[in-house]
Amino acid sequence: MRTRRASEEDWDAIWPVWRAVVIEGETCPWEPDTGEETARTLWMLPPPAEVLVMEEEVEADEAADGPPGAPAIVATALLTPSLPGLGNHVAQAMLLVDPKRIDQGGPRAGAGPYEDHGPYGGPVSPTRGRAGGHWESVSRQAAEEMIDYATDLGYQALQVHVVAANPKLVSLWRSLAFRQVGTLPAAYRHPWLGNVDLYVMYRFLPPRAR
Repeated sequence: MRTRRASEEDWDAIWPVWRAVVIEGETCPWEPDTGEETARTLWMLPPPAEVLVMEEEVEADEAADGPPGAPAIVATALLTPSLPGLGNHVAQAMLLVDPKRIDQGGPRAGAGPYEDHGPYGGPVSPTRGRAGGHWESVSRQAAEEMIDYATDLGYQALQVHVVAANPKLVSLWRSLAFRQVGTLPAAYRHPWLGNVDLYVMYRFLPPRAR
């Protein structure tokens, strides 16, 4: 996976990912019927915000999305200072992963318990590596890339808001050293569960390499 700063020219590729996540209404606060121009205004913020894109090569079974070997945007992230001035060393982070790719991933070095299973216990994709390795979902890869990028920018901590009714997402952030530091009661209008809690999750970042 390759992560880079997004340009205005990337929006056409970001928009399908943004819309696919938001339309589900389960993880992001924006209205599911948000139009493209409004979405662009909400996401493509000027500095000091940083918009990131995470790319992977298109494989043969995904060639309908582009020629094999071409990079495709599989996730996008938005980093903004949590507070202005004396609070700008902490980033508020949002990560959107293409729902079609959440259960896909690749192997990590060394043996692990997920040799024949996807990230949540389901069967692996036949087009992704798995032999003898730990399965790493696209969601986790993208989150790790976002954390590394925020560290390189000089942020000292990251904050995310996570819908409490999404246990897989809560588990993902916990596995990445985020801890729950607060709860916003009934702060999220879930599409079928009604008002549910939002967790405020937080982690410190290592000092930037000099």
